[in-house]
Amino acid sequence: MTLDIQEILGFLPHRYPFLLIDRIVEFEPQKRLVAIKNVTINEPFFQGHFPGHPIMPGVLVIEAMAQAGGIIMMREIPDRDKKLLVFTGIEEAKFRRPVTPGDQLRIEVDVVSFRLRATRSAGEIKGRAWVDGKLACEATLTCQVLSRSREGRTGEPEPEADRTDAPAELVTRK
Repeated sequence: MTLDIQEILGFLPHRYPFLLIDRIVEFEPQKRLVAIKNVTINEPFFQGHFPGHPIMPGVLVIEAMAQAGGIIMMREIPDRDKKLLVFTGIEEAKFRRPVTPGDQLRIEVDVVSFRLRATRSAGEIKGRAWVDGKLACEATLTCQVLSRSREGRTGEPEPEADRTDAPAELVTRK
């Protein structure tokens, strides 16, 4: 399965200049996704990172991995327009080579675990970003699903009444 930018916009709340995924080239629901980010000199962060020597900030490479993982997880949430997927952890992040204008970032994410529960929906992915077949970055990311409503932004799990339709556990892979 592949997704174009219009379909990606249906899964993620991110918009320019913070949408960091251009296309999905491989997608195994609940398991794996491969995304493409075309890195251009027009990216707003290159104005200051670094003048005369543009390098994509490593945290934005990790954010691109998180957005790719977010697509896998948000696809499974029936009321995703009322939810946000937020970081809860970044582990084992390693930066192997710089990402510069003209590079095409190939982002591969694999689901380690994903739970849709009435009281707490959360997930963990292993992400890798490649440029020209060379590993640029890798990390393990964890996230939690929150309500978009102001009450749900406290970091507290969703009320059970919000998710009675969700299975107890969707995917766990370790």
